[in-house]
Amino acid sequence: MAQTPVSHDGATGTKVRPIGVVAFDGVEVLDLTGPMEVFALANLGLQQTGTVSENAYPTRVFAKAPGLVTASCGLKIHADTAYGDLTDDIDTLLIPGSPDVSAVLADPDLQAWVRGMAGRVRRLVSVCTGAFLLAKTGLLDGLRATTHWAYCDRLAADYPSISVEPDRIFLREGHIATSGGITSGIDLALSLVEEDWGREMALLGARYMVVFLRRPGGQSQFSGYLVSEATTHPDLRALQMWIVEHPAEDLRNEVLAERMAMSPRNFARVFRMETGMTPAKFVEKARVDAARHFLGISDHLIETVARISGFGDAERMRRAFIRHLGVSPQDYRARFGPPGPQPAPMATESYAAALKASLNAF
Repeated sequence: MAQTPVSHDGATGTKVRPIGVVAFDGVEVLDLTGPMEVFALANLGLQQTGTVSENAYPTRVFAKAPGLVTASCGLKIHADTAYGDLTDDIDTLLIPGSPDVSAVLADPDLQAWVRGMAGRVRRLVSVCTGAFLLAKTGLLDGLRATTHWAYCDRLAADYPSISVEPDRIFLREGHIATSGGITSGIDLALSLVEEDWGREMALLGARYMVVFLRRPGGQSQFSGYLVSEATTHPDLRALQMWIVEHPAEDLRNEVLAERMAMSPRNFARVFRMETGMTPAKFVEKARVDAARHFLGISDHLIETVARISGFGDAERMRRAFIRHLGVSPQDYRARFGPPGPQPAPMATESYAAALKASLNAF
């Protein structure tokens, strides 16, 4: 891939990485402005710390022609530059989405231009349904990708050559990155700042914006999908699936080792080597995910949720929630539980199938 020429700040010799952001009629405004604010805060932080003497992320908004475009909420956005006028001076090209996918795909000239720019930029990223434009151009063929959780089924159906992962906040494949719904673009932009300038600069921006640098869970935090690094070892994958399907079983290390016909010590060593976490940590994550599901879709008592999720008692569940999510089960339900009459809880078999499908996606 041809790399974009990257200019240097004359005073310090550090890199300047120009950002290009697409705008079009019907664009979701937060898809566009969320990442722009992240880069603007990074500019401010880098200058205040003396890292650079000018903007590290000079940003331009461009559209079919210079002038105003109307966002989906009615806000008018001024585009600086026409698509065709932008060639070799963009480091990161960002494609926002729209609640109306047809708006994302309305301009064949934009599709052709993005396809041509893909080999000229260092990073090509989409926010929300902006992934449909990358898909339309063929740039996501054979890759993993994500989009807004409400549109993942459509993306998978319209573009079967793409491996769609619904619960990812963002996902990187080489120099192409896709992110989930709307505010996920902020998470993705923070990760790009961290990649360029380190964790402390990204954390500074996250704190100022009052967001997580890495938020807990995936974008469907109410859905019960388990986000973990799944092993490629067939027997361990089968064991992981069994664990997430049976969170209330006895899942002690000794019991799991016996299922694998291994000694407890060797099992723990192999599991950690293959998955990057201990068996106990994986079990706890699976149980937290099961509890999140039941808290989100049912009116079960907290004690009941703790029991059917495998924690045994509410206090153990509370401590696990604080460790993994930074909130108590009660606070989680208040934030993500549906208002009004509760829907019928998902059958255990359906919940297990959803978790198994999620794990298979890795």
